[in-house]
Amino acid sequence: MTDHPITPPPELLQQWGKEFLYGPPTEHADSYAYIAARAAQWGADQELEACCEWLIAWDTCEGEKLASFLREGRRPKPPSLKEQAYAALDAYIYGNPDHNDKQNTYNTIRRALEALPDD
Repeated sequence: MTDHPITPPPELLQQWGKEFLYGPPTEHADSYAYIAARAAQWGADQELEACCEWLIAWDTCEGEKLASFLREGRRPKPPSLKEQAYAALDAYIYGNPDHNDKQNTYNTIRRALEALPDD
């Protein structure tokens, strides 16, 4: 393998292999798909950080702000459990979910309720 700035280091490949074999269950069918997906995400993250560094160097006044906007836009935070529960409840009440969606809706709302304190 040629040395390229977006080639994952061997240590990461080894870590991903161990995660696949001994980690939590994954939707990926085999280790090649799992490692390829992890490598693609890692490469995309490396490219995003390189772009952010370039913005900061290019625009010394607004570069940090632009880099922050770029990171936020390209790597948005997943919705909170509360937001997921509201969306699931709305889909259940106003939508017409199939059986699988009903089960997912139920599980999401249940997890949100279980997270509430027992005051």
